[in-house]
Amino acid sequence: MSAVYAAEGADFRGPLDVTKAATAVLDADGTVVGWGPAAHALLGYPPHEAVGRPIGTLVVDRPGEYHLSTPLPGAAQARRQVLHMRHRDGHILRVTAATLPLSHAGTGPAKLLAVADADETERWEALQSMLRGLATQSPVGLAIYDTDLRVVWTNHALYREMGTFQYAGLGPDEMVSDGEILSDGYPATLEEAMRRVVDTGEPVIELHYSGRPPNDPEHDHVWSCSYYRLQDADGRALGVCEETVDITARYLAQQRLDLLVRAGGRVGTSLDMTRTAQELSAVAVPQFADGITVDLIDVVLEGDQPVPGTAAARRVVRVWEGPVTGDGDAHPARRRPVDHPADSLQARCLAVGRPVLDTGEGSVHSRLAVPLRTEGAALGVVTFRRDRHPDPFESGDLMVADELVARAAVSIDNARRFTREHAAALTLQRSLLPRHLPRLTGVDVAHRYLPADSRAGVGGDWYDVIALSGTRVGLVVGDVVGHGMRAAATMGRLRTSVRAFARLDLPPDELLTRLDELVTQDAHEQSAVHTAAGTGTQTGAGEGDDPALGVTCLYAVYDPVAGRCSMARAGSPLPSVVDPATGAVSHPDVPAGPPLGLGGLPFESAEFDLPEGSLMALFTDGLVQGRDRDRDAELAALHTVLADHRTPLDDLCDRIVATLLPGPVEDDAALLLVRTRTLDSHEVAAWDLADDPEAVGRARALATGQVDAWGLDGELSFTTELVVSELVTNAIRYASGPIQLRLIRDRTLICEVSDSGHTSPHLRRAGSDDEGGRGLFLIAQMTQQWGTRYTPTGKTIWAEQPIPP
Repeated sequence: MSAVYAAEGADFRGPLDVTKAATAVLDADGTVVGWGPAAHALLGYPPHEAVGRPIGTLVVDRPGEYHLSTPLPGAAQARRQVLHMRHRDGHILRVTAATLPLSHAGTGPAKLLAVADADETERWEALQSMLRGLATQSPVGLAIYDTDLRVVWTNHALYREMGTFQYAGLGPDEMVSDGEILSDGYPATLEEAMRRVVDTGEPVIELHYSGRPPNDPEHDHVWSCSYYRLQDADGRALGVCEETVDITARYLAQQRLDLLVRAGGRVGTSLDMTRTAQELSAVAVPQFADGITVDLIDVVLEGDQPVPGTAAARRVVRVWEGPVTGDGDAHPARRRPVDHPADSLQARCLAVGRPVLDTGEGSVHSRLAVPLRTEGAALGVVTFRRDRHPDPFESGDLMVADELVARAAVSIDNARRFTREHAAALTLQRSLLPRHLPRLTGVDVAHRYLPADSRAGVGGDWYDVIALSGTRVGLVVGDVVGHGMRAAATMGRLRTSVRAFARLDLPPDELLTRLDELVTQDAHEQSAVHTAAGTGTQTGAGEGDDPALGVTCLYAVYDPVAGRCSMARAGSPLPSVVDPATGAVSHPDVPAGPPLGLGGLPFESAEFDLPEGSLMALFTDGLVQGRDRDRDAELAALHTVLADHRTPLDDLCDRIVATLLPGPVEDDAALLLVRTRTLDSHEVAAWDLADDPEAVGRARALATGQVDAWGLDGELSFTTELVVSELVTNAIRYASGPIQLRLIRDRTLICEVSDSGHTSPHLRRAGSDDEGGRGLFLIAQMTQQWGTRYTPTGKTIWAEQPIPP
């Protein structure tokens, strides 16, 4: 076979071909002078009955008047003519007829008549039209290869696609330059794929192949190729037929769609702006661009939103300059400010608020700047560049880039919102947690707070150390359910409430009862508000729930004078206590109360001795439990560290955290370590007094004598004498039973008078003619602070005076 261009035409023979048709020879008058076997077979007339008859007698359309004038195919202006002819048995045949002139002499044979079944002719002509269309009109490129896989024929579409006739003898991989099979599961070359078709007879359908055709050598094209074996009637292979369709536009559209789908799953996996920029780069490079830079407006990094219309004038910071390194990890340079001149691509993009395209600048032949925008305000600008990619950015790329950046913008805006909330929550939490714990005589303390390694970054755990009257110390740890701003705000509300109740010198069980009532009341009020506002409509997840519900809290009061501790807990884990003599670690027997706001059971206090030097660890459950953590094993590890109880408290805290929480934490954890001290007996003096007015003078003398014995100055002695006189007088006048006077020298001088009464005195302003009512007023003016605390046997009125340095 030789290569031939199909559009030049070919001899497509059919039913009217003289070698196949029913033929008759006519003279100039239309009389049959010759009758072929095929005519006998088609019309039923044997030669002896047909020869000598006018052909018109056989034509039904115009019997006796018919004059054939249609030339046979192949003659000039060839066309067919449909007639109806009578068969010898009488039925009518629909036929196609054509004539070919034989002689112009006027005598003898003058025309050759060819006749064929009309239906068969029309089917053949439809087939020829289809074949002619494939060869000359079809958009599908066709090529035929011989068994050596060399081109022997192509149709017009392939010629138009490639722009040349010169394919004879070429192999499939030689028709384009830079050819590459894109589909998976095929050999490396087309020739290998086609050889497999020749050998196995199995066709190949829609193999995707890229390359640069001769008529467009600067750009990559993509074709969908199918191959099937050509074989003769005996099944011997003759070659391979190739069908190709240029799907470049469709392929690029699919690639862009795949790019956007991939971006949807891979961009914005975290609330970190730099990470999001890196993920955008990983998706876009190298398929869409050769490099990318991400610049954010400075206030965005701080969590603020730029004012619409001011982006072009704001300072921008580069957070990413790609592509990603070969190991797939992000290695961004440090964030640095960049200065974009007013006429730069980025500045123009921020000014107009839409993508700006720039082609041709040094080695970079195409750049595209797209604004990162959300809610009308630009957050920054993303710049794509192409320096190795064969094609510059075009209009179709603008839409893809805009969609890519829009997805990144949503994630960056979420990160911006998180940054703002995170900063606010941290500020709130830091302002609510104690910055500096008070220095107290009765205890040494150290603490650690570890917020959960979550998106919120802050939570509701807290700790506190509260100075109480009589050198006693209030110790608190608590845990609010959840994380974030609401948990931190709830923590602050509860911490303030605990401190307020503690100032009332409430025992631990009563303090938790009051706190539980407060939480329950607030929850009921919030529920009523949401019900009234929503008219039964469900609020968003968690919006109508009070985060204080389910809070755990432990409150303890340590008395360094008596060396005893009173404690109650609402759902909190038991503290760990280390005996100073043996180093043994134990848990005090403190009844478990329900978390706050759940109700159902009362809170109970437990009292136990804490010898001087005892070490007590108070903590929230985040320290010892979590996913894949065994609580008992964690407690055992905690006890192992606590056994070294003579180690400085700060070092112990660090060791506990390193042992129990070596990595990111799932839940907030608060730890408060307390080492107890007791007041020396020489620092405390106590006397029992009779319920007799004469006891007032004795009390004054005892008090001033003790103050002098402690070596305190005379002014303090005078004030103490006045305070003791007023408090003992009130006890004798308004109460009954035994009276006790106690002086404590600590960082302040504390004077306490205890009686069996349960009525608290109140400060009031006495009238000018009142004989009494000025005692507490004088005490309030002359002391640092005073107050009342209730005991199981009555009450204690106390007053503190600062001791001069």
